[in-house]
Amino acid sequence: MTFHGPDDVLPSGLPVRRLARATVAVCSLAAAELAAHRGGAPVPAVRVDQGAVATAFVSERHLAIDGRTPVGFAPHSGFWRTADGWVRTHANYPHHRTRLLSALGLAADAGPEQLAEVLRGLPAEQIQERAYEAGALAVAVAPVSPAVHPLVEHREIGAAAGSAPVRPLGEAPVDRPAAGIRVLDLTRVIAGPVATRTLALLGADVLRIDSPRLPEAEDAHADTGFGKRSTRLDLAEPADHAVFEELLATADVVVSGYRPGSLDAHGLGPGALFARRPDLILAQLCAWGWTGPWAGRRGFDSLVQAGVGIAAHEAAHEAAPETAHEAAHDSGADGRPGVLPAQALDHGTGYLVAAAVLRALTDQRTHRPGGRHLRFSLAGTASWLLHGIEPEAEPEVPQGVPSGPYDPSQWLTETDSAYGRLRHALPPIGYEGAPADWSRPPGRWGTDEPVWL
Repeated sequence: MTFHGPDDVLPSGLPVRRLARATVAVCSLAAAELAAHRGGAPVPAVRVDQGAVATAFVSERHLAIDGRTPVGFAPHSGFWRTADGWVRTHANYPHHRTRLLSALGLAADAGPEQLAEVLRGLPAEQIQERAYEAGALAVAVAPVSPAVHPLVEHREIGAAAGSAPVRPLGEAPVDRPAAGIRVLDLTRVIAGPVATRTLALLGADVLRIDSPRLPEAEDAHADTGFGKRSTRLDLAEPADHAVFEELLATADVVVSGYRPGSLDAHGLGPGALFARRPDLILAQLCAWGWTGPWAGRRGFDSLVQAGVGIAAHEAAHEAAPETAHEAAHDSGADGRPGVLPAQALDHGTGYLVAAAVLRALTDQRTHRPGGRHLRFSLAGTASWLLHGIEPEAEPEVPQGVPSGPYDPSQWLTETDSAYGRLRHALPPIGYEGAPADWSRPPGRWGTDEPVWL
């Protein structure tokens, strides 16, 4: 694997550039290995462009819909002073905003100024726990945590006894090594959708399934819905559950981004899934890790940054604000918490999940058959960033390869879609013969038929 392109990308006090390019590189290698297996050829060389990686890691910020740039963080989201420090809130979804305001005794129409006034009078941890009890999202900004979460947990299912044979895969073109693979996408927001967006890029038939009771932000889907189809099923309804079971019966992969245990009531816990499908590849991701007192809590990239100490670490560095609202709260000066230059935990975890799924598909057919259970968390990626990546002294760009200044326009393109004309980031996957773009733009969220192609 080699890297090229501009070095002045994703500037941070932490090795974010190295994390980003490593996750894309390992995903590119896994795709190249599967392409070699299905094409009967040597593994293609992997060459990753740091500019493409940096652009893709902030794909949601580059997105434009008919010239309109979506809003990143809502007014009630961000860092706020408390009586004893700082707290980070996440209220992008209306139901989260309503719960947050209710937990603090505010009216549903209370503005950011009223929220700030209440938060200034309360301790950060008290705010955090009141929000948690109400199903809202607020996390006290903490110092750097010494805790180390695993980056990936991997378990083979039924492989030793050979009790779970997998279906053989025929030949596939080098740019579509996952062609014919069926992926049930049970993810939301960024990390999981980035993983499944990448699998779709590589030819998989990805069908995202959402509950009609849980609305999604259409702008978010316009960014992460490339290459996929999207439908809505209410698993609490017997008819919809039966449809899901039919899809599951011939799926190769399930990617789930819900909190630990939240799908168990629908018979979709790991044990129940592998009892029905011992050959399945199940990739799960969550926010705070799979064990410990926070395992069942809701979380997003920005909240994990606050809770594990990344925000405190970056306070000493002038991290670029994510939005105009962020600029008012997150300057990185005067003790204010800082932010990473990208939602790097989300995007990085997404590429790691895709890499693990691709590697498992090859491993099932070249090493041992049987199912695979893969688990990731944003906290695991965060602890890797904090404790597991050595900062580099000098750029590691091959000699003779010009880098030049970073200009994201080189890795942006425009595509017509059901949402209108989209300006979007190109995929960063880099190996000889890799696809240059997705085969289809995102369709309208939740409007596809719940069937395999």
